[in-house]
Amino acid sequence: MSDRPADLFASTGLDPEAARAILAEALTGADDGELYLEYSHSEILAFDNGRLKTASYDTSQGFGLRAVAGEAVGYAHADDISEAALKRAGAAVSAVSKGRSGVLAAAPADTNRRLYGDVDPLEGPAFGDKTALLAEIDAHARALDPRVRQVTASLAGSWKLVEILRADGRRVRDVRPLVRLNVSVVVGDGDRQESGSYGEGGRLGYETFITPERWQHAVAEALRQALVNLDARPAPAGTFDVVLGPGWPGVLLHEAVGHGLEGDFNRKKTSAFSGLMGEMVASDVVTIVDDGTLPDLRGSISVDDEGTPSNSTTLIENGRLVGYMQDRQNARLMGVAPTGNGRRQSYAHVPMPRMTNTYMLSGSSDPAEILASVKDGIYAVGMGGGQVDIVSGKYVFNLTEAYRIENGKVAYPIKGAMLIGNGPDSMRRVRMVGNDLALDRGIGTCGKSGQGVPVGVGQPSMRIDAMTVGGTDRG
Repeated sequence: MSDRPADLFASTGLDPEAARAILAEALTGADDGELYLEYSHSEILAFDNGRLKTASYDTSQGFGLRAVAGEAVGYAHADDISEAALKRAGAAVSAVSKGRSGVLAAAPADTNRRLYGDVDPLEGPAFGDKTALLAEIDAHARALDPRVRQVTASLAGSWKLVEILRADGRRVRDVRPLVRLNVSVVVGDGDRQESGSYGEGGRLGYETFITPERWQHAVAEALRQALVNLDARPAPAGTFDVVLGPGWPGVLLHEAVGHGLEGDFNRKKTSAFSGLMGEMVASDVVTIVDDGTLPDLRGSISVDDEGTPSNSTTLIENGRLVGYMQDRQNARLMGVAPTGNGRRQSYAHVPMPRMTNTYMLSGSSDPAEILASVKDGIYAVGMGGGQVDIVSGKYVFNLTEAYRIENGKVAYPIKGAMLIGNGPDSMRRVRMVGNDLALDRGIGTCGKSGQGVPVGVGQPSMRIDAMTVGGTDRG
């Protein structure tokens, strides 16, 4: 993989000064804009049902040129990083600002902060070593329990170089590694089959996650979850007090609350939180932040895809709405500062306000105390897929690992449970927040408007009163 570039201008022969001149001309009359250059290469290896099922490698590079004029955006992209292609793109995007006399917004602040290293995961273990590891994971899982019927193990790694050029000649560069290990196990007893999964990753090399201690723990957790589900009873349906466990259940906050606090939805007044700045939108024990500055985490970014340094932004503080996540365009139109949340999937996509690592801060309650406070309820430990309506705030989430709570104690596992509710309403029903904040293990990808970006979620244990639970047991 030694052919990866160290400088996209040098490797493609694009003269930085010529590019700056083309960009400046394209942005005449515009309010903002940039030239975004990107190179990336990535791989996925998946071992399924005793054999190597997938082994893919992809490399891409290209540019995106953007001009912003008020609410209008002109965007052109190409996989040919050349002066000729850039001129064609400049002519196309300049249409949005023709006849305008806009003044370009000031460039983002400079930063030398690095939240992760330059390591290229694809230059780590050899291909044969990685496939051998996946085969070993498969064999190890099957040896642990005779009820194991299928094992899927995968490794994914990528390395991305981003360079952002502004009209004044200022350049921002970021190198972004990313890896993930995932294990899924299917167990069976007679005609009944259940599954469990476990994964972890971050902006590091493979070596961090493929030690015997780490991958064996991943296998054990995936198997444990599958066996729990194998013994689970049908979930009840009705209204229950619900305790959410720490860590990954924070995906509910991400979907049901986080998206509603992104700047574009609130500028357009299409969020359930629109117009509520400064008001109480949650219980006073709830504080939620979006923090892209945590070292090596999957959702962290040294700078966003507009060149703004990432930030820790408090969104809800002691129940009160105090902030939105902003890119440069929506921040300018709303008269506030950008927060370093302008993100894009690749050079072929426009940036928009996106989350990084979104989580609830710890409270004062002991987790055991929270469970003991519930007489008849549900304990949700694992969350699966969900659907959310940003405008209304309504959501539906599947639970992948859950238990009944009876008289303050975890009684037995249940399956087929769904949490149904409204984001702002659920946040007002939070009664207790634990002192056991945990972030997810580095497995999240967020989708918005057809774009996916890596993110992190998290929370401490939390009690929410009177939630609607969908299930299969009607009593």
